[in-house]
Amino acid sequence: MNQTSLKVVEIKTFLPAKNFEISKQFYEEIGFTKRSDSDGVAYFCVDNSSFLLQDFYNQELAENLMMHLLVEDVRAWYKNLKSKNIEEKFQVKLTEPEERPWRMIDFVLIDPSGVLWRIGQNI
Repeated sequence: MNQTSLKVVEIKTFLPAKNFEISKQFYEEIGFTKRSDSDGVAYFCVDNSSFLLQDFYNQELAENLMMHLLVEDVRAWYKNLKSKNIEEKFQVKLTEPEERPWRMIDFVLIDPSGVLWRIGQNI
């Protein structure tokens, strides 16, 4: 088997959704594009990053799942989310960007199902 045969194209995780319809709206609102939606699974992407949202919910799983999205301009992402009133519209948590000891500025966004997203930028 040659190296070309072992090339990876993409890796995705499945995220749980407490309310599938609200979660789909949430992810589109924060900037992801919904590429497909059928049989209880919706495929979302932004640039080269993607995930699958599933019409399945387990509270323990959702509240212990963390995603990390590395962006070029974390302050622009934060400003965009604030301008859309994401916290109020979806009753979610959004923290201020902070410089971290691991040489990153990031903030936390918790989705409507309890999944924690760290959105950050290297410094």
